[in-house]
Amino acid sequence: MPRLFHIPGVVCLLCAFVLLFLVSLSLPYLTALDFARVTFKDGSPTVGFITTPVHQLRFGTWAACSYQVHADRACGPAVNAYTTTIYPDPSQGPNFVRIGSSWTRGLAVHPVAAGVTLVALLLSLSTHVTFTLLASLTAFLAATLTLVAFAIDIALYAFVKHEMGKLDGVSSSTHTGPGFWLTFVSFLLLCFAGCTVCFGRRRDRMEGATTYNYSWKDRFRRA
Repeated sequence: MPRLFHIPGVVCLLCAFVLLFLVSLSLPYLTALDFARVTFKDGSPTVGFITTPVHQLRFGTWAACSYQVHADRACGPAVNAYTTTIYPDPSQGPNFVRIGSSWTRGLAVHPVAAGVTLVALLLSLSTHVTFTLLASLTAFLAATLTLVAFAIDIALYAFVKHEMGKLDGVSSSTHTGPGFWLTFVSFLLLCFAGCTVCFGRRRDRMEGATTYNYSWKDRFRRA
């Protein structure tokens, strides 16, 4: 019966690790897994030193990628705490907005959460009671880190959305990307995994205690 609760926890840990691993790669390696996505509707904004107007801008873990009208992609170097500068239509004035490193530095929490999730997954494969308990505690630690990462994603999205409204002569819409929601799903999976692995361990101990008491009473009656 304990396996009925333990196995779903292991499966959830595996799924959470895969999702967090993919999110940790993100841009510029997996361009579809961004956290915030800006689509420019009107105007001719440019990004960084690229003089060609861009149609879309995506923010990932290690870089931001801009997409031109003809779907040509240009990504910045893959670094932690990157900075992206967006310039509006030159005819509308020299103002610009900058997404500084202070808003992207915390995105490195995603690979940290993925690493802790991997540790929890490996511990959960053991049938020893001590390792199962450590797996549950590690899963909750990974869930906490993932929640912190998700809070950083929310802050980045809110800041990007606010800053895009400052561009003169540019109409844009900002939405959350797939990486944003995969982080949230990973958090839910880790919470469920921590509870099921812990509950499976509890049931295992209860069944062991019941078997011990039964054996002791049986011997007493025979005596």
